[in-house]
Amino acid sequence: MTSSNGLKLARLLQLASPALPVGAYSYSQGLEAAVAAGIVDDASAAARWIGDMLEYSVARLEAPLLLRLLDSWRANDYALVDHWNALFLAGRETSELRAESVQMGFSLAKLLGELEDIDKEALARLRQLNETAFPTAFAFAAAQWEILPGDAVVAYLWSWLENQVAAAIKLVPLGQTDGQRILLTLGAKLVRVAEEAATLGDHELGSFAPRLAILSSAHETQYSRLFRS
Repeated sequence: MTSSNGLKLARLLQLASPALPVGAYSYSQGLEAAVAAGIVDDASAAARWIGDMLEYSVARLEAPLLLRLLDSWRANDYALVDHWNALFLAGRETSELRAESVQMGFSLAKLLGELEDIDKEALARLRQLNETAFPTAFAFAAAQWEILPGDAVVAYLWSWLENQVAAAIKLVPLGQTDGQRILLTLGAKLVRVAEEAATLGDHELGSFAPRLAILSSAHETQYSRLFRS
């Protein structure tokens, strides 16, 4: 491994790290409502729920849009950045899921503005967006740090998966070993998901998770909750 590749790997790990201060830990993306409804009540149900969200939602919308956003940032095509950013936000099933992505995108953009190795002119373009979705800011960082598209998508998926498992450990609750088993099983699918995302045409983009939409809507008025989504 060259020093250049080693640095890119370090930046990739930084982007995927739960220590990234974007507030991901405060969101469950509908999992809390699924637990409250009794749909997720043990390790196998948690693995099934998270796996379904990966296959039918994240893999069909966030992953392919992340690739398009990364290409757009690299080409300095800011009109396309705005287009894909708006499409992702329009694809969020509920107001709290939309607010989650905007808050995390804002936080990541703010963080990047405080780092020394980010091009300030390019950053100004990011800040010109009316609302910045998290995948948009993530793709911007990956483009700035010259991370390969496939690697960037796998890192994004891993970050999402790890946050879902962390939420399940708190909510179901699960033991740490059960959480690691879910990460091991579903983590093995991430490369395939990333590869398939690269083959999707524009007309194939779109999440299909009606139960997530229903439960997320219910979560917005849930009486007692730990998470913001």
